[in-house]
Amino acid sequence: MLSQSAKDGFDILLMQSLKSGLAPSDSSAEVALLPPEQVGVIEDSQIVVLTVSSYLFRLMVMFYFTPNTATRAHFARINHIEVDEMSEQTFMDAIAESGNLCCGILNRDLGNFFPHIGMSTPNVIDRQCAAYLQKLNGQHVQHFAVDIEGAPRFYAGLCVSAYADIDFEVVADALGSDTGELELF
Repeated sequence: MLSQSAKDGFDILLMQSLKSGLAPSDSSAEVALLPPEQVGVIEDSQIVVLTVSSYLFRLMVMFYFTPNTATRAHFARINHIEVDEMSEQTFMDAIAESGNLCCGILNRDLGNFFPHIGMSTPNVIDRQCAAYLQKLNGQHVQHFAVDIEGAPRFYAGLCVSAYADIDFEVVADALGSDTGELELF
């Protein structure tokens, strides 16, 4: 039900949102597709899950992380606070908000192709839940490695389930990389 062009489009849009949403303002991220045989290298203990849906598809984005010193330092850096100022709740909120930011960018960009798109709030789940990913009957499942200078390697997963034939094309050079602006009325 998903054309190859649509699969590539979902990948490109997610990769762009990961670059924009996970890197601090003074750094950049390199995002690469993780070959299926390397998915086993993901050993992080928790996942932030978000869903973007329309009448035509549902996609889940999973951000893998381990709540350790290096991860805390990265999210403190993104939020411009000292690591020792981060409570457990502040740390989890920072990770969830980064996931929310990435999916917000993805949601906005998908809105150029699909009307009526909605996005869930972030949920943190145990890594073992990823073993049930195949139960979603996704027609397109990918994993990505995200490398940011001065941060541990992060991983993200994408699972797209289509309810109709979907075909669209994303031109990577035409994408904006900003995170958007708030509009006041």
